[in-house]
Amino acid sequence: MLGRIASIALALLALSSVAAAEPLRVRVSWTAPVSDWASIWLEKKDLAANYGKTYVFDAVRYRGTPPMITALANNELEIASLAYSTLSIAVENAGMDDMRVISDNFQDGYDGYYSNEFEVLADGPIHKVEDLKGKVVATNAAGSAVDVAMRAMLHQNGLEANRDYTIIEAPFPAMRAMLAEKKADLIPAVLPFSLDPELKKIARPLFTSKDALGLSQFVMWAARKPFIDAHRAILVDLLEDSLRIIHWYLDPQNHDAVAQIAARVTKQPASQFGWAFTRSDYYRNPQLLPNLDALQRNVDLTHQLDLVHAKLDVQSHADLSMVEEAAKRLK
Repeated sequence: MLGRIASIALALLALSSVAAAEPLRVRVSWTAPVSDWASIWLEKKDLAANYGKTYVFDAVRYRGTPPMITALANNELEIASLAYSTLSIAVENAGMDDMRVISDNFQDGYDGYYSNEFEVLADGPIHKVEDLKGKVVATNAAGSAVDVAMRAMLHQNGLEANRDYTIIEAPFPAMRAMLAEKKADLIPAVLPFSLDPELKKIARPLFTSKDALGLSQFVMWAARKPFIDAHRAILVDLLEDSLRIIHWYLDPQNHDAVAQIAARVTKQPASQFGWAFTRSDYYRNPQLLPNLDALQRNVDLTHQLDLVHAKLDVQSHADLSMVEEAAKRLK
């Protein structure tokens, strides 16, 4: 009898050990394909030495960054590609004081690199920002980074939402149709959609995010502190692999292969992705370090536009120790 009990105990211990050894599932969000590089992270998982051992990477698409806040609150997401705007909304409006910036995703307005465009019809009546008074402008999601940049530019020119113009929401892939069908007088055009040949036939940029914001830490990876505390070593593994992968994508020698990956993921011709991971793309820090000074200016703007009620100290909501440790492993 004792022998049987011992056998059962050993079997249960073995099962628990196997369960404990299961790699951690880490769901990482993205919005725009290719430019939001979590969308193509798995295409180079062969470079991820820790993938499948300590963690598995699960890329999950969202229409914009605001829905990611709800997903984080409901434990449906581990790492969110939050914008500067949704970081402050998550902390101040959603009460997630435990949110931490853990790495760069991409920066907009960096000298010599791409900046998001806001487009109007090339043959339409809108020639300056003030002409948008009484018009309809489109956004992907209220409170998103492009939404705040748009509101900031119109605010600088004396126009306020609801009072002077109407905002409607639409996903990025639908923006060209919104403009062509005159359902919106202004649309945000982000990579890769801003390079759509059909959009270029009918539209022209009225202003850019850089015009509205200057340099911005547009999107970053963020996670909640309890998750970080419970899985810090695994996150270092993931960021170590992410550094290997981002270095591969940024290497000019791999550019043709990058275009092929982008084409496969988006089902578009590779010739449309000559911009990807070049100076015609957003700036991506090769060490995955976000620009916290720019981020502080950006979140201050969300307060000035009354999207959040209190100021946010970015430094107290950043934990770069993991990406810094990961970088040391590659030296």
